[in-house]
Amino acid sequence: MIRFRPALLALALAPAFACAQSTAPADDTGAADPRIDAAATAVQPKVVAWRRDLHQHPELGNQETRTAGVVADHLRALGLEPRTGIGPTGVVAVLKGARPGPRIALRADMDALPVTEATGLPFASTVKSEYRGQPVGVMHACGHDLHVAILMGVAEALAGMREQLAGEVMFVFQPAEEGPPVAGEVAGAKRMLDAGIWDDFTPDAVLGLHVWSRLHAGQIGVRAGPFMASADEWTLTVTGRQTHGSQPWAGVDPITVAAQVLLGAQAIVARQVDITAHPVVLTAGQLQAGTRFNIIPDTATMVGTLRTFDAGVRQDVIDRFRSTAEHFAAASGATATLEVAGNAPATANDPALLQRLRPSLERAAGTGNVVEVPRYTIAEDFSVFANEVPGLYFFVGTTPRGDALDSAPMNHSPLYAPDESALDLGVRALLQATVDFLDGAGA
Repeated sequence: MIRFRPALLALALAPAFACAQSTAPADDTGAADPRIDAAATAVQPKVVAWRRDLHQHPELGNQETRTAGVVADHLRALGLEPRTGIGPTGVVAVLKGARPGPRIALRADMDALPVTEATGLPFASTVKSEYRGQPVGVMHACGHDLHVAILMGVAEALAGMREQLAGEVMFVFQPAEEGPPVAGEVAGAKRMLDAGIWDDFTPDAVLGLHVWSRLHAGQIGVRAGPFMASADEWTLTVTGRQTHGSQPWAGVDPITVAAQVLLGAQAIVARQVDITAHPVVLTAGQLQAGTRFNIIPDTATMVGTLRTFDAGVRQDVIDRFRSTAEHFAAASGATATLEVAGNAPATANDPALLQRLRPSLERAAGTGNVVEVPRYTIAEDFSVFANEVPGLYFFVGTTPRGDALDSAPMNHSPLYAPDESALDLGVRALLQATVDFLDGAGA
């Protein structure tokens, strides 16, 4: 368990709290909810401290043992009884209000990325690890450290309000949102559901958030319906016949075939899919082949991702990609095998739930600060939860006001250093939406 001495905590947070002051607005319907304002203000110093501690100690997917321990100890300190070791490092706990009422689940993802940090922050990560056989740095380059800290703060605030609450809240701290450590493995949200976290607790709704560099600090972004793409990890193996590099005609060159397939596959997106109606991204991120400059190898392997917003379009593109690869390979006397692992379906916000809780987000962020975002070809396995029950997922801006959004370091960048005021707004928004849902507001 991480314990902070009060004096040290005050010194450590003095600069942080100066840049993460309360963002509680007086919106066009009146003053901010006094319950939310008081609870969020009280917990804010702890939220900043948790975030900085987690940022300095990041862990890759399915390895979040320290993070899970920090979370579980905190939940126990709130009088809750967390379940740990779920899928394999997830943590869940249920808070019961004083009166019967609806059920809601709140989710935060815990894993970091195989990225070497370059922010220069005083609490920057220096952690090293291994990812799929390669030595890597480890960094919370996507902001999941903020997500965990925010939900820990919301849990503490709600625990302090339990005598005023009707219903139940499940806190879900999820591992491996960034995908399984090994391609094709079941991980993240699906693995937690498969482990039965909702067998005895079926929520009426599930909420989540993500910090986002393409919005300014103080802004919240939402969109009804599908707004984040599905994510597939594909592996294409081209098998030829090894030969001396000086005599390519004596074998079958899989590298040339792989290059032809990669270029030919772009015609699927450019010429075979109506991308005005169905955005599609087909990207190769790895090409591995050979061991020496003068040897044409037997095989070449490409690994990449496919992003779509529609299940039918997804399958059509996979079929076209496989056919393209097989025909290019056959033309050269090679073979091609395509394997596709679905990491996450498309994420869609339930329109009715968004309409009901948008006023809660506006109350937290203030007039004009809740904006509609475009569809993004990033992906989130929050969609697995939201395909089971109505879901609402929103973005919290992290780029300082005045900074250009298009040049700010993006999530997954080694330079991503979010404005910590997003912690306060994240707590207030998630807390307000949860309390309003339990109170039956807008129902």
